Amino acid sequence: MFLKSITRRSALDIPDSLSGLDPVLQRIYTGRNIKSIEEVDLSMANLLDFHELKNIELAATTLADIIMEQQSVVIVGDFDADGATSTALLMLAFKEFGLSNVCYVVPNRFDYGYGLSPEIVDEVAKLNPDWIITVDNGISSFEGVQKAKEHGIKVMVTDHHLPPEKLPEAEVILNPNQDGDNFSSKSLAGVGVAFYLLIGLRAELRRRDYFNSSHIIEPNLAQWLDLVALGTVADVVPLDRNNRIIVSAGLERIRRGHCRPAIRLLLQIAKRNAATIQASDLGFAVGPRLNAAGRLEDMSVGIESLLANTEQEALPLVTELDNLNHYRREREQEMLEHANQQVEHQLAVLQHERPNALCLYSEDWHQGIVGLVASRIKEKLNRPVIAFAKENEMTLKGSGRSVAGIHLRDALANVARLEPEILPKFGGHAMAAGLSINKADFSKFSSLFENEINRLVTEQCIDDTIYTDGALSASDFNLEFSELLNQAGPWGQNFPEPIFDNQFEVINQSIVGNKHLKFVLGIKEEGKHKSLDAIYFFPPEDYLNQRFQKVEVVYKLSINEFRGEKSLQAIIEQIKEI
Repeated sequence: MFLKSITRRSALDIPDSLSGLDPVLQRIYTGRNIKSIEEVDLSMANLLDFHELKNIELAATTLADIIMEQQSVVIVGDFDADGATSTALLMLAFKEFGLSNVCYVVPNRFDYGYGLSPEIVDEVAKLNPDWIITVDNGISSFEGVQKAKEHGIKVMVTDHHLPPEKLPEAEVILNPNQDGDNFSSKSLAGVGVAFYLLIGLRAELRRRDYFNSSHIIEPNLAQWLDLVALGTVADVVPLDRNNRIIVSAGLERIRRGHCRPAIRLLLQIAKRNAATIQASDLGFAVGPRLNAAGRLEDMSVGIESLLANTEQEALPLVTELDNLNHYRREREQEMLEHANQQVEHQLAVLQHERPNALCLYSEDWHQGIVGLVASRIKEKLNRPVIAFAKENEMTLKGSGRSVAGIHLRDALANVARLEPEILPKFGGHAMAAGLSINKADFSKFSSLFENEINRLVTEQCIDDTIYTDGALSASDFNLEFSELLNQAGPWGQNFPEPIFDNQFEVINQSIVGNKHLKFVLGIKEEGKHKSLDAIYFFPPEDYLNQRFQKVEVVYKLSINEFRGEKSLQAIIEQIKEI
């Protein structure tokens, strides 16, 4: 177990406009670079103007023409939660806008791989559409767009992934990360880009007086914010202010019961209370169940569940998603145990010095789950990790996760420039990427990748530090304060949930569920003793037999609900005997 050193976030200068807030909340916000009270005003009126997006007018007028002329459209999605919510969003919205001839295709990752590949275009061409509209993919699909042209199909790309040097020759490209785009938020998820497309479309149809002349009720786009929030959180994009506005509005609709039946059922199955849902519930309860379909079988099950208009229609699909997720957990645990064995072997060879990067592979691993394994090992070692599975007899499919300061896609691009033949296919983000390599090149690629990370790495990148918001006083250990923290979110990527560090006496310690540690922690303040219930999920195995006495604990506050009763509970991130 690699214990992290604790550093408290700096929050020395509290802006005057935050002075009316709880002092701890002032500290939390300034530690996240909030400089004014306006930045935490998450009303929809503060959503960034859609006009800032490059090509939005062209996209909106093109779509308006498609609808008014009743051209045929095939939406090509992606096999993760962002792709599923994006696909469902456009399917629901286009029909409500009056487009009758629209359907979707989502590539099976095992047969077609990611994105608008030439092979998936050939399948789409059998439907004889006028247009392909991509969601959450397409920005790197140069060959796929060319294939569409050969079939006489026009293409509109909507995507958020980082573009390659050469863009596909699509009729329209909507992506806030393309060159020359002045949209202030570069962190929109694919579903966020799709939502902005609808905002532009509605404005264009209003300008044409389409709704009145066609006797169509103008759609209220807010009705789909639950989908936009789910896709945004599940894709782990940075929660800048614009994304926090989107997620906050979507969460509020779910809390009021205004959400897709499948989302409501997925929350019920995961034993989450929709009335008090937080962003983390979307990320850890709903998102993984939706993603399980794309990881193991076909994301069509997930998309169909989101399209279902009643709980009766959604229930069998949601049940299938939950069953797939159970299987995914079992396979992930098996793979993770094997991965940990590989890691321990490498560490033993290096005399327990962590390498700056790791590549792991097993012929028995499932290619839909290797990304989760890479993520777990990355969290454990705080190093970039790529995990590979066999795609076929000749090819390996890899999924990588990175650490702050190491841009994974750029690192892969550098490897590809050095040895183009060794990395025929790759793409992704700063923190996550996918790739394919020849099986025979695994060792050579591993060496090249580690060399590239060695070149890029700095002490800051692999800094084994856990950043906290300081200590809490015993008076903060109450439900009201925990509720205040929940309401101050949404918390997520690049806007982390508040985390604290304190020293405690261990009053009681027990093992629950054979693999978790439950504590009653004591703190003395101003002559008074106060206790705090705490739980440490999946601690290192040797901790289960260790008796703790006086400890330094890094933790989050949480509200535990059981049989309608609420109680305060700390979720332990790290514990150390002192």
